[in-house]
Amino acid sequence: MSLIAGIQSVFRPLASRKVRVAVATVLAAYAAQYGLNCSEELLLTVVSVGVALILGIAHEDNGKAQVRPSVKWEN
Repeated sequence: MSLIAGIQSVFRPLASRKVRVAVATVLAAYAAQYGLNCSEELLLTVVSVGVALILGIAHEDNGKAQVRPSVKWEN
């Protein structure tokens, strides 16, 4: 395995929007907990928004995956 292929295999999961949101949520939660000295409520809000975004993206992806039958409108 070449160096380029190894780097690509490490960063390939970042092509997924869900992975990017999860990474950003975890980084924001750690920053809020250890760097910003914020309240527990703010930390819970950050994590909740991240989870909501991931579930929304999953719902959107599920809608794209389903084959919808064509509907013919009759006059």
